[in-house]
Amino acid sequence: MMPLLLPPALVVTPLQAPPAKRHDADLVLDDWHLAAAQADEARYFGHFAEQAVFLGTDATERWTKAEFRAWSAPFFKRGRAWSFRAVSRHLAFSADGRTAWFDEVLDTPNLGPARGTGVLVKEGKAWKIAQYNLTVPIPNPLMDKVKQLIEAQGKAELEKAKEKATKNP
Repeated sequence: MMPLLLPPALVVTPLQAPPAKRHDADLVLDDWHLAAAQADEARYFGHFAEQAVFLGTDATERWTKAEFRAWSAPFFKRGRAWSFRAVSRHLAFSADGRTAWFDEVLDTPNLGPARGTGVLVKEGKAWKIAQYNLTVPIPNPLMDKVKQLIEAQGKAELEKAKEKATKNP
């Protein structure tokens, strides 16, 4: 069997960041969460890269920056968006120091315990969020029940879609 050789540009080795670099990335993520809690829409979306994608907790929630901004506008306009506080966070950096990926455990009043994972990219001197994935971890002992609920919901939505299609051919 021949060994697989990858060009050096395709090999990514996570590195421990110097404390200053890690601090800068932490500050961006902390300020991003704070901006939502303070309903500061401009500051919140200013932390996103232009081509950013936000993945929400629902399987249908995959938004570009513009789509997510439009969806969330009513929350910011009411003067209170959402409040997420990172309880812990792990960060890793690419060898060139221009990309970072992270996972964080979140304390949230509306979702309960949650997790965020994502990618940061360096644009000039600023870290920007290129992707964020918000999830609600499911304890393993609850997985069978949750799976059944999700499957039942999916079947109900499929039936609604079929019914709608037959009424409006």
